[in-house]
Amino acid sequence: MAQVYIQKLFQDKQERLGLTWVAGSDGADRVLESEVVNASDKGLIGHLNLIHPNWVQVISNTELDYLRNLDPAALGEAFAQLQASGSLCLILAGVEEVPPELIAYANHSRTPLFLSPQSSVHLMWMVRHYIIKELAESTTRHGVFLDVLGVGVMITGDSGVGKSELALELITRGNGLVADDITELYRISPETLEGRCPDLLRDFLEVRGLGVLNIRTMFGETAVRRKKSLKLIVHLHRPGGGDLSKMERLPFKASFQDILGVQISTVEIPVMAGRNLAVLVEAAARNFVLQQRGINTMDEFIARHEQQMLDQSA
Repeated sequence: MAQVYIQKLFQDKQERLGLTWVAGSDGADRVLESEVVNASDKGLIGHLNLIHPNWVQVISNTELDYLRNLDPAALGEAFAQLQASGSLCLILAGVEEVPPELIAYANHSRTPLFLSPQSSVHLMWMVRHYIIKELAESTTRHGVFLDVLGVGVMITGDSGVGKSELALELITRGNGLVADDITELYRISPETLEGRCPDLLRDFLEVRGLGVLNIRTMFGETAVRRKKSLKLIVHLHRPGGGDLSKMERLPFKASFQDILGVQISTVEIPVMAGRNLAVLVEAAARNFVLQQRGINTMDEFIARHEQQMLDQSA
């Protein structure tokens, strides 16, 4: 289960957003869990809202003016609603002076209160992106993950089928390595999986006979990527008996793999002596891009074939 620790959020964004911890230090142990967020109808982050509260409540001068204009009884009721909402923290954005009533509330309710010189819109954009990534569902997959012609391609297959050698050839052709052996996948949006490399393996590619290679050192900064959205899986396999003639030549139906609820296009490439796998993988990536643009070569071929049959029968 993914979690966001308020202490870590503050530390990770302190420099970028100029955060200052004003009050509510007793709430430093607060945690936001993915299961709780998914089961709740609260927004992740937004301007102060007492009717439809957010997990992270942002207070700009507009919201501050509203609170200042409340009489003591109404202000106390607003603070009671705010406490009952169970928000993770409060962030003052672009505010020069912090009202003492808000500091007292934060200390009393153990709600972390931060101050940032950034505008509320910019702050919410940054914090929302951070929380989404931290709470993203995740899993791991075995294979080599590369940026091939701008497409995130994972090469899978049995041990010894040639995944690493293929990856090395693709890198020499100008493509980039994301991860070898183990790829961490995070669902950062309903239809997007982001692949990253574990810190221990970053920049490394293990090739039988050569050992572990540092791709960044050998080929330069442009040969590696920190992360990439997974779009295509290329599965390498050895055909039974080494006979390609028994394989389906024209796959009429597209293949997909379901990973964390996201459908990923899949292509199977048989491995045989003399086949240029690097060219085939690049062709698969180019074909994927065409399909995303609505150009399906297989459908075009079938349409031509059907039209010719109609013309001949006429």
